[in-house]
Amino acid sequence: MESILRAAGALLDTELSGPVDLGGSSRSTVLRCTTADGGSVIVKAYGDGPDSLRCFTAEAAGLSLGIAGPEVLGVDIAIPLLVMADLGDAPTLADVLLGNDPAAAEAGLLAWARGLGRLAAASVHRRADLTLLWARYDKGMPSWEEDPWIPRNPAALLALLDDAGVAAPAGLAEELARIGTAGGEEYPAFTPGDTCPDNNLLTAEGLRLIDFEAACYQSVFMTAAYCRMPFSSCWCVFALPPGTAAEIEQAYRDEVVGVYPALADDDVWQAGMRQAIAVWTVDATVRVLPRSAQDAPLHRTRRPVPTRRQLLRHRWEMASGLEEFPALAETMCSLLREVAGDWDVPALPGYPAFANRETRTPAPSAANTETRNPY
Repeated sequence: MESILRAAGALLDTELSGPVDLGGSSRSTVLRCTTADGGSVIVKAYGDGPDSLRCFTAEAAGLSLGIAGPEVLGVDIAIPLLVMADLGDAPTLADVLLGNDPAAAEAGLLAWARGLGRLAAASVHRRADLTLLWARYDKGMPSWEEDPWIPRNPAALLALLDDAGVAAPAGLAEELARIGTAGGEEYPAFTPGDTCPDNNLLTAEGLRLIDFEAACYQSVFMTAAYCRMPFSSCWCVFALPPGTAAEIEQAYRDEVVGVYPALADDDVWQAGMRQAIAVWTVDATVRVLPRSAQDAPLHRTRRPVPTRRQLLRHRWEMASGLEEFPALAETMCSLLREVAGDWDVPALPGYPAFANRETRTPAPSAANTETRNPY
């Protein structure tokens, strides 16, 4: 920690003290530090593993694009680490969704969707800039756009089905190959990568996006699917009230139609959304099903939170209605029947905040009091 403080202080030409560990992860150490003049900054130092190095480059490049996220105050490529402006302790979208104020939750969701849409629209002509920034902070790892995670997942899904004794219907491999073409080349836009509820601060100045470790360009549908599913790759997944998912999806769509007018066509939009849902459902199955033999909460400490099996069943139920992917839909039905049929778990509940839609009691500033790492 001392070496991190010295390196970060050298970047700012000031002494840093009083580091508070904000949690970090296996990839990084995140500290809130006090500057010599009494202010505070966020210092994020990364490990030397492949995942850590790629996350460093993605975050340094994504934040340096300057269209979202906290201001970058300094970058040390050698260590590597970032020094960022401190956005404070504003509640996250996860906090209000897990709270008890439905108005705050709905406002937070709309601010999140509009913010992501505006970011996407503002970024359309900046892809070359991100490529240059990636080269500046390159640590020898392929970018997220170069990682073939989408076309790689179909083979993993087929292997999982075989292990689970679920017969793959005719045409599934061909459908998966077609689904695997989604992700970036059609209607691309910038995303921080991990746009989950706990990575969005609801500040007095509005939504502030944080955690750019997976920053890249991808299809706007891959981000818009977070509105409908909801939150395609996240732990904070509950059922949204009727109409709310459609409302936040439209808020995102309204922002991107200005740069991609073709998305005003409902046929184009719905087809893209269904393909993105297929991509994310395959990904969730590949990631979570191998760990579902032992059901467990999706987050180590946050409560309430769904379990792995609740999440998978919810994803499979939604994907079972993808009519243009009949083999995949049949596969989802088979998983629901032959795998989830033996799971003694309740249905995915609604977000706690909306359980009190009529009472509208004040929300706490956070869903719990543990130290959180939004960075």
